[in-house]
Amino acid sequence: MQVTETRNEGLTREFTVRIEASDIGEKVDHRLTEVGKGLTLPGFRPGKAPLTLLQQRYGKAVIGEILEAAVQDSSAQAIAERGLTPAIQPRIEIKSYEDGADLEYSMQVELMPDFEPADFSKIELERIAIEVSDAEVDEALARIARENRMAETVATPRKAKQGDVAVIDFVGRADGAEFPGGAGKDFQLELGSGRFIPGFEDQIVGAKPGDQLTVKVTFPEEYNSPDLAGKDAEFEVTVRELREYVESPLDDKLAATMGFEDLSKMRAAVRENMEREYGAVSRTGLKRRLLDRLSELHDFDVPSGMVDAEFDTIWQQFEQAREQGQIDDDDVDKSDDELKSEYRAIAERRVRLGLLLAEVGRRNSVEVTQDEINRAIMAEAQRYPGQQREVVEHYQNHPEALAQIRAPLFENKVTDFILEIAKVKERSGTMDELLKAEQGESTDQKASGKKAKSKKPAKTKADTSKKDSSKKDKGAKPGGSKKQAAAKAGKD
Repeated sequence: MQVTETRNEGLTREFTVRIEASDIGEKVDHRLTEVGKGLTLPGFRPGKAPLTLLQQRYGKAVIGEILEAAVQDSSAQAIAERGLTPAIQPRIEIKSYEDGADLEYSMQVELMPDFEPADFSKIELERIAIEVSDAEVDEALARIARENRMAETVATPRKAKQGDVAVIDFVGRADGAEFPGGAGKDFQLELGSGRFIPGFEDQIVGAKPGDQLTVKVTFPEEYNSPDLAGKDAEFEVTVRELREYVESPLDDKLAATMGFEDLSKMRAAVRENMEREYGAVSRTGLKRRLLDRLSELHDFDVPSGMVDAEFDTIWQQFEQAREQGQIDDDDVDKSDDELKSEYRAIAERRVRLGLLLAEVGRRNSVEVTQDEINRAIMAEAQRYPGQQREVVEHYQNHPEALAQIRAPLFENKVTDFILEIAKVKERSGTMDELLKAEQGESTDQKASGKKAKSKKPAKTKADTSKKDSSKKDKGAKPGGSKKQAAAKAGKD
């Protein structure tokens, strides 16, 4: 094997590799002999077919197999002999090969950068510790009471008004024909909730139980059913009953309906949840400031192939968000070239931070245990009631999905390790102060605004790879008891 270096530039190395025809021929003959031992051909004893016949019948298939193995073995040998550490899979291109001639191919290798992490003890950061006030707890409890109020039948007949619950039967028609999903019986519609087509609820206001109405509306142009989008429709509506909300007193009875012994226990659970949520927000802010500082302190070259792959992922997500009309107004008027330039810079930052954290973790033996991975998988599975087994099996059977679980755990452990070394000063503050401090602080936070009106699945590198890492899901999680819902109320 002859290896000639043809390029040595930055992190890129290129080589031309030549394997002599005699070496390939020997390997082909050896492989054909092995194949022949298990064959019985007409006119020959088992395993005694001549090599020339085997070459005629199986030579092409064996040559392909030998060439693939020769390229893999020789490229790995060339890399190992030179002590190179590839960042991504080498790019190999066959230059020439004919039966009986030498094999020549080119190999491009992108190397892992060689760098020295900064002295983390010189990093100074501020952590804003948020205290949960009694007023915030009271507000959360009031919200729970408001969300659990009951709608009772209006005792004295009157006209419907905004905020009432009208129990209705309805049948809808477009172009004179009923359409799927356009009919319902005993449907409880809160007037002013915006659950129905614009204009529908307004026409119920003023009606009384027993009234029959013809409600005329126009489906929005962006309606999710193309057959109805932009069309006029009429609904025959009968008002069966009128109900009004009765405030639920904030007392032990309400607490019991939410699964708590009494109001004091529910108050304690709400406070505990708010403290946990506030602590998570505070930690996220501290981590973001740490990543920004690490980015400032490290400016080594990164493999272009890794940047390309990260950029492709970012751009694909951006285009999906743009198709759904979920990008920031600031980006609407920018050209694709401007946006791509911004996103490529973000991709390069993420790759650099990812390499840095990986190296810090390697040097300091930071590892994610199987127990930690299992707990993370179970937590993810709990988000899908009734499908927990399928979720667990998905992670067990797909290594790339398992990597998506492991990567943020590893990143968090490495950043925690660095924060133990850095000088972190803590001060008390409010949630408003923390949120203001976060505005515009991070490059990745800027990136989050470009796509984060849409809710995306978590990516593999946590804050170094998630454009929407600063976003918090304030929607209800699937499943969970009323008690859990009440305990989570403080974060809404």
